[in-house]
Amino acid sequence: MGGAVALLLHRKDPSFWNGAVLVAPMCKISEKLKPHPVVINILTKMEQVIPRWKIVPSKDVIDSAFKDPVKREAVRNNKLIYQDKPRLKTALEVLRTSMSIENGLNEVRLPFFLLHGEADTVTDPEVSKALYEKARSTDKTIKLYPGMWHGLTAGEPDENVEMVFADIIGWLDKRCNAVTLDQSLDPFDPGSQECSDNIVISMAKATGGTQANGRYLCGLKGPRARPHSAM
Repeated sequence: MGGAVALLLHRKDPSFWNGAVLVAPMCKISEKLKPHPVVINILTKMEQVIPRWKIVPSKDVIDSAFKDPVKREAVRNNKLIYQDKPRLKTALEVLRTSMSIENGLNEVRLPFFLLHGEADTVTDPEVSKALYEKARSTDKTIKLYPGMWHGLTAGEPDENVEMVFADIIGWLDKRCNAVTLDQSLDPFDPGSQECSDNIVISMAKATGGTQANGRYLCGLKGPRARPHSAM
């Protein structure tokens, strides 16, 4: 849902993001999975009476998203992750959100990098292709990874995860003006003599517009964590 939230915020305020990295976003319901209008109508009437009913049939997302068996088992054993069937109200809200985003794909104008595994069975890669084709962004990139599943940044073998993050960092590097690591590790700012423990990264204007550059603070407290090793 992260991609859906990002796109909804962009629609509400086009200046909210300077750019986006979208990993297998849920921005459209695949025609192969979209419920029949009659079914949607019936479930909509039922949601007012039994919104928490766990009636919505769905496949096991964990088994479908995490390719690496060790990481899959670690997620499976995480008691904080909801692993039951979706509740009726939740499923309908997800459906409404995705259909709303689908109707506004041509309103997307921000620079974005779209990544999707070609073997993804959680969100159809065709959905990402539709976003790429319909978006009005002048700076847009799509990359499909043969044989990879839904969890590109956490569920794949380490070598695949490293490749995905290398692509993301490469895309960001081309669009950012960043201070050097030596500068970021200097405990004092030469001008103000104030202690600093952050890297300040200014997002360069990718499209040459008049919008001010976005700024991002990346804390350097503690060792750098490997995103896929926290599974």
